[in-house]
Amino acid sequence: MDGGKRSADENTSELKKAKTQGDETSLIFSILSEVGALEKALDVFKTHGVNLNHIESRPSKLDDKEYQFFVTTDASSEKIDTAVAALSKISSRKVTVLDTNPSTDNPAWFPHKIRDLDQFANRILSAGKDLDSDHPGFHDAKYRERRSYFADIAINYRHGEVIPKIDYTKEEINTWGIIFNKLTNLYPTHACKEFNRVFPLLIENCGYRADNIPQLEDISRFLKDSTGFRLRPVAGLLSSRDFLAGLAFRVFHSTQYLRHSSKPLYTPEPDICHEILGHVPLLADNSFAEFSQEIGLASLGASDDEVKKLATVYWFTVEFGLCRQEGELKAFGAGLLSSFGELEYCLTDRPKLRDFDPEVTGTTDYPITVFQPQYFVAESFESAKEKVRRFASSLSRPFTCRYNPYTECVELLDNASQMLNVAYSIKGDMQSLISALEARA
Repeated sequence: MDGGKRSADENTSELKKAKTQGDETSLIFSILSEVGALEKALDVFKTHGVNLNHIESRPSKLDDKEYQFFVTTDASSEKIDTAVAALSKISSRKVTVLDTNPSTDNPAWFPHKIRDLDQFANRILSAGKDLDSDHPGFHDAKYRERRSYFADIAINYRHGEVIPKIDYTKEEINTWGIIFNKLTNLYPTHACKEFNRVFPLLIENCGYRADNIPQLEDISRFLKDSTGFRLRPVAGLLSSRDFLAGLAFRVFHSTQYLRHSSKPLYTPEPDICHEILGHVPLLADNSFAEFSQEIGLASLGASDDEVKKLATVYWFTVEFGLCRQEGELKAFGAGLLSSFGELEYCLTDRPKLRDFDPEVTGTTDYPITVFQPQYFVAESFESAKEKVRRFASSLSRPFTCRYNPYTECVELLDNASQMLNVAYSIKGDMQSLISALEARA
């Protein structure tokens, strides 16, 4: 799992990375506000040959007796490691190192630009062209060859390219049709209203029908126009950290292959039926798109334990979430909306229902091979989004980040300059809103 920050105390072994001269690294550290403290800290950098390109200070938000410093350097990783080890002995809190080099082995790196997603899109954990021996298609040579074809497309894809069109076989279209017909019969009564509002638009604009498997490029363009989300082909299952990082940029990694035709109502891994029937419709809804991105942004720079909690929150909401609408339970999770059997089961009185609370949800165990024994119920996407936002603010990372849709970059709000830019942006939006209201008055 790869993300965006790392912490160090006396032991800096976790700071190993393949950093070359010229790559910029930022450090955040805190010292007590006392005479000579800053001089001691700067002495550490001088002693270890670490030249500072930028330095900022501010009163600590955690303790009014501390000052927090943000510095950047292009020194080598070896020099930074030794300096951090020495700095940790005088810093009042753990030193945080923010690494912007995507070639690093540092488990705390995270993407800052949307093109950085190219760095890990092929780092899949399972599936792809290599199938487990118990996979329904393991002994089918034609199916394995087909999976290799889909994997090669994903592996060679780069951000900004047109997603290649797939000529699906008659067998694949037949499998899709079985699933499509069964699920679309349940959607009007079992899916949330936002899902049912979007689904006809996908039929109209993206070719959703029983005898046609929609193309990712067509769907991606539709999503981009609707909420700014886009699809990116992936060969198999990504780590939680890598997958969530994509959501921060409003990028959803989607497979293109189908499950084996021998078991059309079962798949051991996410396939295109799960992606474009379960996930895509709600990615075209603004509130849900913002909710998904909030989870992604919260994951950037989070610790492994925090990412695990966020991934669990994602599992119980985006994958298996329920909500209340007009006094009735409805499904909004993709794992439910792409599974005929569980979509029926989840609205019965058999599973246990609990109110959605990220603090509780994030530490709840769940099975992955059977129907869920319990579901968490959200009052609305807006309320769920606010709960996730508050949960994210409790994470241990020493910065806040936001996505800039104009530059397609993640900005760290850890210095006065960045915060001022955001303030100016908000000021401009507020002025536009005031003008619109005045025009209506």
